[in-house]
Amino acid sequence: MNTQVHNTLNRRSLFIQGTVAMVPLSVAVIPWGLLAGSYAIESGLSPLESQALSAILFAGSAQLVATGMLKAGAGLATMLLTTLFITSRHFLYSVSMREKIGKLPLRWRLALGYLLTDELFAICGNKSEQRFEPWYALGAGLSFYLCWNIATLIGIVAGSYIPALNELGLEFAVAATFIALVIPNIKNTATLSAVVIALVLSVVLNLAQLEGALMLASIGGMLAGYLVETCTRSTK
Repeated sequence: MNTQVHNTLNRRSLFIQGTVAMVPLSVAVIPWGLLAGSYAIESGLSPLESQALSAILFAGSAQLVATGMLKAGAGLATMLLTTLFITSRHFLYSVSMREKIGKLPLRWRLALGYLLTDELFAICGNKSEQRFEPWYALGAGLSFYLCWNIATLIGIVAGSYIPALNELGLEFAVAATFIALVIPNIKNTATLSAVVIALVLSVVLNLAQLEGALMLASIGGMLAGYLVETCTRSTK
């Protein structure tokens, strides 16, 4: 077997492995995709616009918030600013994975950068630079992208024929997905502190009906994790 054929088979194997590794998260996100598609239709978007939202924006939480703001009549500037804050965590993901992806050709950086989600980061973010395989990441990210868009399409069709689909409790999929992503990554005191503080603040601030509660809770959690990690390092 020549080198070119061997490399092709190896890439295909890595791509399939990445796809298989993403299957549990792809399945978990299906109710979320159904909700995003149906909610977009309910908010007044056309089927084409609703599908384009998933194909272009490709960010579940940002899509749900954006469609909700659109339904409420919010301005474009407010929607863009809110989306920026919600998706700002992806900047941290990209910084964390910079050394792994930064040396790849531009086409790889653009592709993996676009496909970088919470789910892809959960699977590939902790891999060392030596163990990181771009074809594995591409298989995981692309399969998740396709699953998300197919689920959205089903939600669009269902939302056009089934009234009040968003009242069936599908939004729990959002919380369930993030719980599945966060829990396995709690491996030290700093991370545990960040999760606990963010959880407590989100509940307390929401009960207080404070605007921007989720954003403030996120910032509080990050600060708590940073302070605990700094104190831990200083005592060593």
